[in-house]
Amino acid sequence: MPAPFVGRRTEFALLRKRLDQVAARGAGGAIAIRGPRQVGKSRLAQELCSRSQRPYVFFTATKGASPLKAIADFVAELKESSLPADLELVPKTPPTNWPSAFRALAAVLPDSPSIVVLDELPWLAEQDPVFDGALQTAWDRLLATRPVLLLLLGSDLHMMERFTAYDRPFYGRADSLVLGPLNPAETGDALGLDAADAIDAHLVSGGLPGILRAWPHGTPALRFIETECSDPASPLFGVPEAALLAEFPAPDQSRRVLEAVGSGDRTHANIAATAGSQSGALPSGILSPLLRRLTEEKRVLAADTPLSTSPGKPALYRVADSNLRLYLAAMRSAQELSRRGRPEAAYRLVERRWATWRGRAVEPLVREALELAAASGDFPWPDTATVGGWWNRRFAPEIDLIGADRAPVARTLCFAGSVKWLASPFDQHDLTTLRTGASQVPGFTPGTTGLAVVSLSGTTGSVADDGVGLVWGPRDVVSAWGS
Repeated sequence: MPAPFVGRRTEFALLRKRLDQVAARGAGGAIAIRGPRQVGKSRLAQELCSRSQRPYVFFTATKGASPLKAIADFVAELKESSLPADLELVPKTPPTNWPSAFRALAAVLPDSPSIVVLDELPWLAEQDPVFDGALQTAWDRLLATRPVLLLLLGSDLHMMERFTAYDRPFYGRADSLVLGPLNPAETGDALGLDAADAIDAHLVSGGLPGILRAWPHGTPALRFIETECSDPASPLFGVPEAALLAEFPAPDQSRRVLEAVGSGDRTHANIAATAGSQSGALPSGILSPLLRRLTEEKRVLAADTPLSTSPGKPALYRVADSNLRLYLAAMRSAQELSRRGRPEAAYRLVERRWATWRGRAVEPLVREALELAAASGDFPWPDTATVGGWWNRRFAPEIDLIGADRAPVARTLCFAGSVKWLASPFDQHDLTTLRTGASQVPGFTPGTTGLAVVSLSGTTGSVADDGVGLVWGPRDVVSAWGS
């Protein structure tokens, strides 16, 4: 029985619309679809191919394969596909270059609308430096005038962006579709969970359909983790493990830096110490470019800077994908215990680290939810354009939420706030701590700048009536995505 197709109604409708346009015009269209691994790019494309009942070929590249092997695999896939009306048109001997391979593709395209999917496109481009130019030439001369929808898929976000950049051959020929994880509302709908459990499920899964398809309907996150700890081959372990190995196959310095951040080191100095060696911390001249690559190119890390009316330091780093973040923080160790036949110990390990991990992991999600709510217009501080946090060099205090009119240096602070994602409610003591800490943030004006509270377990009665302009619970967070 095939795994259910989770979410993606909007994205599927967009692709279906483009296929209908191809049919109406009788001419080709191209879409470059990029997104992190296991986010569902291949499944979305396959779903379009299967449901449309149009002839198609779906080719997935193999990392590290030689150009000749890739071309041979492509032609073999072409032969097995539903595209050729006459198999004699498919070369019996594979071509030795991509221009010839694309001519073979053009020769078997039917006169009716069809779909061509090239998956893991960055691997093809890195294997053969002429691939980009060959695809551009084939598109311009052979494919664009035919009723074909060309889908170009890739997980390397930087390389996919470069593929359609202005100085590259395919510039202006493909529209871009960024496929992100499912949001918390979609996660809750897919699993039949209430708001609090939906947020937990989203944090654990990263919103990745590859994990959600294995998640039993109506099952809270910790119960799901407990069950999966008895299966070391579970997608809960396998998906982040595969993503890590695909992007960082060797235990090099980049991998050590990522793992340092995943283990909880957030500052440049702490990351340098953990990712270093017996001879000492990783030098800044090596670490800084690595952090830049991991944040700007790979986007596996995110860098947060203090938000206020004055420039602030230091930056704090975190693993951008909460699923990979959980894997590095706890699930990898739990998987090892599971492999040794100790599922109870594996679950206890995760359970011990759960509250601390979840408390940190939920903060970026809450900030995103507040930004979405502010953009919708129904918000106490409509001038809010960005939501971040604030801290000084001593991390005392550290303010979870700062709403401002712009970043990285604001003109005006709209509000300061706290996130308390624990079993106990946000009380008067928490509010006093927030007020005291917020008064140190540059640009915060007591009595003028607003206060916000986001709490898993609500607030005590006196908090909401004590000058707090916004009090949110889990349902409010999820509702920011339109649920």
